Amino acid sequence: ALIFAIAGCFTVGHDFPVDQVGTIKIGKTTQEEIRSMFGSPWRIGMEDGQRTWTYGRYRYSAFSETETQDLVIRFNDQGKVTSFTFNTTEHQE
Repeated sequence: ALIFAIAGCFTVGHDFPVDQVGTIKIGKTTQEEIRSMFGSPWRIGMEDGQRTWTYGRYRYSAFSETETQDLVIRFNDQGKVTSFTFNTTEHQE
């Protein structure tokens, strides 16, 4: 907390190539391809029996608006993408 008070901001997670999100194809893109595009996931988990990988960057600041980006990818038993969700607080054009 002291470091946050002195610095005024902190970041959790890591940057990932947001421009690659549009290349993900449900039912076709594999875990290996996702790892090649985005690197190792920040978090790994399970949702409704499906493996999930999360890529995220959450930047908090005492002096400006919070900036967040997260990508959650769900895989089937064959290691192919079944669905994904991308959210950001940054304006996308």
